[in-house]
Amino acid sequence: MRERLTTLGLALAALLLFLTLFVRGDGYDARTGSLPTSIERGDDGLLGAVTWLQEEGVRTLSLRERFGALARRHDLPAAGNLLIVAMPAITSFRNDEAVALDQWVRNGNTLLILAAIADRPAWARERDVLDKDLQLLTGVEIELVRHRDHAAAKPPHPPPPAPPPTKESKPEQDAETATELIAEATQLLLQPRRGTLVPNRAHRYLAEVSSAYAFSDYAPRTWSVKVPRDGFLLALAHSRESGEGVLWVLPDGRGTMIISGFGSLFSNRALGQGDNARLLANIVAASVGPQGVVLFDDEHQGLSVTYDARKFYRDRRLYATLATIAAVWLVWVLGGTRLRMPRARLPAPREEELLRATGTFLARVLQPSAAARRMFENFFQRLPPATRQPGSAPAPLWEWLQNHPRLARGDLTQLKAWYADAYSDRRVPLARLHNLIIRTERQLAT
Repeated sequence: MRERLTTLGLALAALLLFLTLFVRGDGYDARTGSLPTSIERGDDGLLGAVTWLQEEGVRTLSLRERFGALARRHDLPAAGNLLIVAMPAITSFRNDEAVALDQWVRNGNTLLILAAIADRPAWARERDVLDKDLQLLTGVEIELVRHRDHAAAKPPHPPPPAPPPTKESKPEQDAETATELIAEATQLLLQPRRGTLVPNRAHRYLAEVSSAYAFSDYAPRTWSVKVPRDGFLLALAHSRESGEGVLWVLPDGRGTMIISGFGSLFSNRALGQGDNARLLANIVAASVGPQGVVLFDDEHQGLSVTYDARKFYRDRRLYATLATIAAVWLVWVLGGTRLRMPRARLPAPREEELLRATGTFLARVLQPSAAARRMFENFFQRLPPATRQPGSAPAPLWEWLQNHPRLARGDLTQLKAWYADAYSDRRVPLARLHNLIIRTERQLAT
């Protein structure tokens, strides 16, 4: 009975350890796992903006359907709504969505795109699809700006022209530059790098806004925006660090498209910095009507209406299934497993094994020099009786051995050297000494 209780306690402890390690929780590193969704509590989430707007009486909605559903929703007014979209997205945008979104904006709604162009938070580390998606939804194109293109000013005295690169040095320089760029682009920064939004001129979106901040977890790169051929793009603000534009307004029918080059401008960690909250409040006040709604595009960040994590974890069937599995497992552990192993009778050790074990023990504790001295004593005892006398010193024995005609001079010299090492407490190779003594005795016996 005691063994069963002990097994039950250990099984419950293992079950508790499993729940601790694998049960879903909200506490994780936001810099590596948070996405710009309306339910995300991490650094890059938008839950702070949602909560703040709700406390101010603004109606919010998590949009977990594609943009084609905007025209079919009866809980939204036809105009006076604001849709916030973060880029790059996890789920790609479709052409039919772009058409539906454009028509929705033209009907008198506002689209705010938080595109990670001038910043690089952790969720926007890979921005391969940002160019295509931004062009699909707004018609705006972006291109990389080289550092030399936006230098602050030209030097008063231009330096002498450098010699043209040779054919051998140019490929090496290009390879080295490419390696440095790749290393910089893929290395996580020790501390987030802050970017600053500065207004260009007075505008209702920028009322009482002097500066707003965004954060990059990876080294940002400078991108410029191309004005669409059939549209008008108004730059409202620029980046203090690079001088490039980071906030644009694009009219579209009766609606408006607002493009922010900072994707983390209204994230949880940035909303309380500078005048970020004031900028968001101005955009909401100018865009949302009396019955309007602020929508957050969660569909393209992985939160679809077909899967609701909160609904999944609220389902009682989940916990009933887990309880059934745990009960069956406990019953199997307590009743279907052998608690005590049968006693195994080991055979008695053989003489060879006892000798080997004893020799191994002695080899661990016996000094090599002491063993060598004992080997020499036994060797001298086995010499012919005529060559030794009781209590005699080994000097006559060495003299007899040296005069023996069958012994090799090299073997005798080695024996004397090891004899001196043994009686000086220096290490002696016992195996080689043993073999040399055996060979010497054989030579004496022939």
